[in-house]
Amino acid sequence: MEQSGVQTIADLFGEDRYFADADAFWTAQNAAIETKRDGYLDAGWSDVVIVPPSEHFQSWEYERAAKRKGGRVYIAVRSSGEVTIHEGYVTCKEARRIEKGGAPDTGQKTARPEVTSTMQTYIDLHRHAAVRAALTGHPKVALRLLIAHVIAGSHLFRVTPEPQTTRNDEIRESVETCKGEAAFDEKRRAVLALLGFSAEEATVTGGNGDAFGLVGIFLRLLDLPDRAVMDVIAIVMGETLAAGSAAVEAVGGQIGVDMAHYWQADAAFFELIRDKQVLTRLVAEVAGETVASANAGEKAKTLKKIVRDHLDGADGRTRVDHWVPRWMAFPPSSYTDRGGVGSVSAAALVAAARPKPDEPDPTAPSAAALPEDETRIAA
Repeated sequence: MEQSGVQTIADLFGEDRYFADADAFWTAQNAAIETKRDGYLDAGWSDVVIVPPSEHFQSWEYERAAKRKGGRVYIAVRSSGEVTIHEGYVTCKEARRIEKGGAPDTGQKTARPEVTSTMQTYIDLHRHAAVRAALTGHPKVALRLLIAHVIAGSHLFRVTPEPQTTRNDEIRESVETCKGEAAFDEKRRAVLALLGFSAEEATVTGGNGDAFGLVGIFLRLLDLPDRAVMDVIAIVMGETLAAGSAAVEAVGGQIGVDMAHYWQADAAFFELIRDKQVLTRLVAEVAGETVASANAGEKAKTLKKIVRDHLDGADGRTRVDHWVPRWMAFPPSSYTDRGGVGSVSAAALVAAARPKPDEPDPTAPSAAALPEDETRIAA
């Protein structure tokens, strides 16, 4: 107020003050609003809408949307001079369109285009042909462009994060609090910060195809060294890796995942085991065949307690560390010949897909390779 030079007057007791010149106030206030608007645009927001005093920002007509997903800023101005800023919103209509794979409004359309739609098609296709031909000589740039598409999406490129959904509350809590999920989330937050995303974002991937966001991510990736880009790739792939898929089995086996490092038996695990034949085999694994045979006729509750006591070293039992049931290990196996174990079926699929000794290796040196990237990437 002091810098604006706008004079104020106080009431009789000096508790309230008022602007002496309303026009002078609005001149200064509007200038401050424009400065604020420019600041948001410089920060990368796709649009900043100023809601005048004659209109109202009705919150129920809008839904939240992150900056990278097309969200805009609304600056609501009241006749009293009060200004309220609403960051990251789109209209409900836009939100529905985004859910169906569309994109939010990006501004006013040109009333009289300089070129016809047919000419624009001609221009677009020739430029597209030239760029993708040249891109074959710049694999590092292509890699960053690929990552940007996975993260932001486009009308040709749609990748969905693994939702990790379950109707069972105990399973949900078990996964959310497990060591593996905690370790991945820590690395994900580091990548969110690396890309300039909000720490409140639930995922790195899952964009709505917004062109502004896609290009922004691509340009950000160009500034990152290869090691940082590899970190981004690991999170992007981890988020979009389908649970229960053969890909999980192939990757876990390839890098030698030790499930005992990430998992230990919890209440949810034991609650889900109902088969006595399987429970007897679990007892045999942790306590030995003699104990398993002696308790073969016991109730499931008793068998579970035997396994738990051995895992905890309780009730005089010998403690068993780093135990993992066969279904969860890499590679997995089963306890019976009845089948019906998804991880075992996935392992069989991976085994069938492996090249046989008499088949050519697709990764052999004779395979075509892209030339080295000639573009310098800032380190």
